[in-house]
Amino acid sequence: MKQVPLSYIARNLWVRRVTTFLTAAGLALVVYVFATVLMMSEGIKTTLVATGTPGNLLALRKGAGAEINSGVSREQAAILSSLPGIATAPDGRLLVSQEPVVLNNLPKRGSGNPSNVTVRGTSETGLLLRPQVRLVEGRMFRPGSSELVVGRATARGFEGAGLGGTLRFAQRDWTVVGVFDAGNSGFDSEIWGDSEQMLQAFRRVSSSSVILRLQDPSTAEAFVARAAADPRLTLDLKPERQFYEEQSRGLAIFINVLGLALSAIFSVGAVVGAMITMYAAVASRTGEIATLRALGFRRPAVLWAFLLESLLLALVGGLLGLLAASFMQGVNLSTTNFQTFSEVAFRFVLTPVIAVQTLLFALVMGLVGGFLPAWAAARLPIVDGLRAA
Repeated sequence: MKQVPLSYIARNLWVRRVTTFLTAAGLALVVYVFATVLMMSEGIKTTLVATGTPGNLLALRKGAGAEINSGVSREQAAILSSLPGIATAPDGRLLVSQEPVVLNNLPKRGSGNPSNVTVRGTSETGLLLRPQVRLVEGRMFRPGSSELVVGRATARGFEGAGLGGTLRFAQRDWTVVGVFDAGNSGFDSEIWGDSEQMLQAFRRVSSSSVILRLQDPSTAEAFVARAAADPRLTLDLKPERQFYEEQSRGLAIFINVLGLALSAIFSVGAVVGAMITMYAAVASRTGEIATLRALGFRRPAVLWAFLLESLLLALVGGLLGLLAASFMQGVNLSTTNFQTFSEVAFRFVLTPVIAVQTLLFALVMGLVGGFLPAWAAARLPIVDGLRAA
């Protein structure tokens, strides 16, 4: 069976370039929404998963879904620290950090609208457990002082959180002495201070979580089982990276469902537009279609020719939408994490998988929008077509 040349199909799109561009632009808009939703979801997951450090374990009160509603007593932390297999720092200290975590309401820079920010009490050991964190401005807070270091996103987004600024919470003034970069992880949206000072300021007797590192990461399952077998430890231990991946799941699912629902609604209009364009192409080319049939091109060949024309149109729209979405990678946004009710900054992330999914979505729209017009073209009687020409 003879096939219609691809050059003929592409030429027909170029001849109707104004209509082609308008239809492709409509498809591109839908593709742009679809791609940015996937990029947003991927950005949130990447940000929160990158917060966890491979090799670290995190302990929370059993049943607690987040650090803010967890409590680990000093006695439990001491028992956990006494278990064999925990790594040590070069000076011999155990790599264990007891950290209180609270939410504090701060005004956003520019608008003044309040938003929750995670305030974490930590120590020098806590910094050793997070090698991705590095100071980029100022210095580290001094132990036992009312000094703070803040993540880049917090310093950029909240009033008084810049270097040298003063924040007031827990009935005292805190001075920002440093800004750190946590490698686009969730820590960039946090405020850190001395753990003992945080416990005193917020009138707490227990920390929210305990973070530790093992000498041999392969013994993690045995260590967790040993801790679970101790009746004094009513704690859940899990890899830190797994914990933050779970934290991202709810928000990522919500964004995906909402965004994909909007994309589905918009795609109906784009499919109808593509269908109208292809029906118009069929109506204006009845003579051409009849001539192709008279020259020996069978109905399946005509069907595939118009279907490929619709797919090519959708591919152009898909590439335009994907190109526009790629510029979103330089945009930083913040939203509320439903799991912790705190603000988290993230950026859009475009991956090869998202690019493939986006183009497939565009091609599906082209297939749906072009099938009926292509079928009509293939079923056009030769005599009627030649008479119309």
